[in-house]
Amino acid sequence: MITVKILKPSISNVRKRLGVLNLIKATTFTLILLLAVAACSKTEIVRETKKETKLSRETAGLEEAKSSQAIELKDYDVFQLDAKPIAKEINGLRIRMYGYNGQIPGPLIKVRQGSTLFVNLTNNMDIETTVHWHGIRLENKFDGVPNVTQNPVKPGESFLYKLDFPDEGIYWYHPHVREDLQQELGLYGNILVEPASRDYFSKADKEVFLFLDDIKMAKNDVDVFSADFARFALMGRFGNAMLVNGETDYELNLKKGDIIRFYITNSANTRTFNFSIENHKLKLIGSDSGKFEREEIVDSVILSVAERYIIEALFDKDGVFEIRHTTPNKTYTLGTISVSDNNKSQNSNFYALKENQDIKSGMDKYRKYFDKAPDYQIDLTIDMSSMQGMDHRIMAMASNEKIEWEDDMAMMNAMSTSKNMKWILKDKKTGKENMDINYQVKIGDIKKIRLFNDPKSMHPMQHPIHLHGQRFLVISEDEKMNKNLAWKDTVLVPKGSTVDLLVEFTNPGKWMIHCHVAEHLEAGMMSMFTVT
Repeated sequence: MITVKILKPSISNVRKRLGVLNLIKATTFTLILLLAVAACSKTEIVRETKKETKLSRETAGLEEAKSSQAIELKDYDVFQLDAKPIAKEINGLRIRMYGYNGQIPGPLIKVRQGSTLFVNLTNNMDIETTVHWHGIRLENKFDGVPNVTQNPVKPGESFLYKLDFPDEGIYWYHPHVREDLQQELGLYGNILVEPASRDYFSKADKEVFLFLDDIKMAKNDVDVFSADFARFALMGRFGNAMLVNGETDYELNLKKGDIIRFYITNSANTRTFNFSIENHKLKLIGSDSGKFEREEIVDSVILSVAERYIIEALFDKDGVFEIRHTTPNKTYTLGTISVSDNNKSQNSNFYALKENQDIKSGMDKYRKYFDKAPDYQIDLTIDMSSMQGMDHRIMAMASNEKIEWEDDMAMMNAMSTSKNMKWILKDKKTGKENMDINYQVKIGDIKKIRLFNDPKSMHPMQHPIHLHGQRFLVISEDEKMNKNLAWKDTVLVPKGSTVDLLVEFTNPGKWMIHCHVAEHLEAGMMSMFTVT
């Protein structure tokens, strides 16, 4: 028998310090915690943790992590990529991480559009792995999905990938085995596919590649992983240390008058970033697979997990400026940009915005499909029935925010695993879920897919949905038509929202569609399109 005494808080003090919304969150969290304690007197909610396989956290003898190095590769070049344990300092602690070629992020691969490369992966880690070439329309057998397109690469083994690059844009590579663990610990890198046209972009003084990330630290190491299942499966593993290119203190040095083109990738497990640069406007010019129809001036850019954006900024004043991530309740400093004075003449045309007629005309043949009825409707939801002893009605209580910016239910999240809950892609017509769906389409089909993020599920939150091997247009959100299109492979579906995609199926094979919150993927939130 467990007796719990509930202390009534001072409402006036709570309102003053937290506000009404935070009071509701605090009360909800308290109820959940009490229910968890009571339930544990009857059953073990995470009973599998008693028999976890231990992962090595030893750092002795490991080489130190290096910064990412750019490599320019030519058509039919062969590149060696080694995945191995390395040591990296985070917050003054020497941590066992993983790296591609000893680098975090991994090597920046630059290649010309239309080229073909061969990358030989060697697994020098103590766990199985693959490499997924995120967003690239390559041959299916090289997509890196374990037990679908290839067998996992075991420790000591190698696998040769053949990569074709039909599309310009900014892409990235990462494991597709236990992303929640391997990607979190440093296995990710960029690929820049340089456009075939040399004047595709406006002139910039420098190109800068930024990975936005976080990592969850606990005491003297990263928070514990299990080799057998993913932890933090409910909301994903939110980090408590912010990283840019793997560093907690990222710095960029520029000259006054510089125009910088930034290629930004969100490699976090679950965190959505709202990126800005202090006292600077941003010119939004492109996304996953190249340019938008038109350039826009914005204050900030929201990147869901796995999304990429291409922006430019003019640094027309000297000083030190923060790189920021801003949520409704907090502003994080991710790094700094130091701009030194310079006699360089200023570019007065920077804020003149281009209409990209080449992109607009390329979209024209698809516009006739925008108003068609959806071919497929997929609901994003959850099954928490295996989390025994929980009153799941409480889980539906949440804020009105469309994005879950923080881990506001830390205790519940910590108790959730990929074994005691299931995230779901559910076909609206048939009721089939996840890998039981397997849509069948033909090469050349143009299909409209409607994604609905159920706000009445047991835990509604945003989901970044990624489709392998194809490209799509985000044509509308909540019935509001998108007036500025770009080709994409990943889209943010906020809580309660309906997002319509138009997919051009050009690439044969078995292609995954899944949530890119790493822990949601491990908890089953994936399905497949078979293209013949």
